[in-house]
Amino acid sequence: MEKNPQRLFKALASFRDALKSRARALKKDLAVVYYAFGHAQTGLPARLVMGLALAYALSPVDLIPDFIPVLGYLDDLIIVPALIALALKLIPEEVRAECATKAEANPPSLRKNWVTGVIFIAIWALVLFWIGSKLFVLVSPRS
Repeated sequence: MEKNPQRLFKALASFRDALKSRARALKKDLAVVYYAFGHAQTGLPARLVMGLALAYALSPVDLIPDFIPVLGYLDDLIIVPALIALALKLIPEEVRAECATKAEANPPSLRKNWVTGVIFIAIWALVLFWIGSKLFVLVSPRS
């Protein structure tokens, strides 16, 4: 079998370009979801999915931590785009078009907010403590 490094480099470059293109599209979609969240004509189910998508995308804490090889980034590559796609499906078409125009003209600024980060970490710590306490009760010997 003949090895062709040029062909491999072209394939990797093509894959990289496709990922960059998808990342740009995802960034635009996230901005549309951001603006649609505050729109008056957006329904409650859409708002719930949007809130979950935005919270997960902007959260400094993941369901699967990024330091776990492959799985840590895989959840970001699957969960966030899936939630954003679902949220976009739930947004009425006219609202989506209006928010897309608004997002293109004035992209939202997502600056780092330490207070939000601390709140997310505290919530995750409480959830993990609650789960740990339930597991401790289950596995502790009864007297």
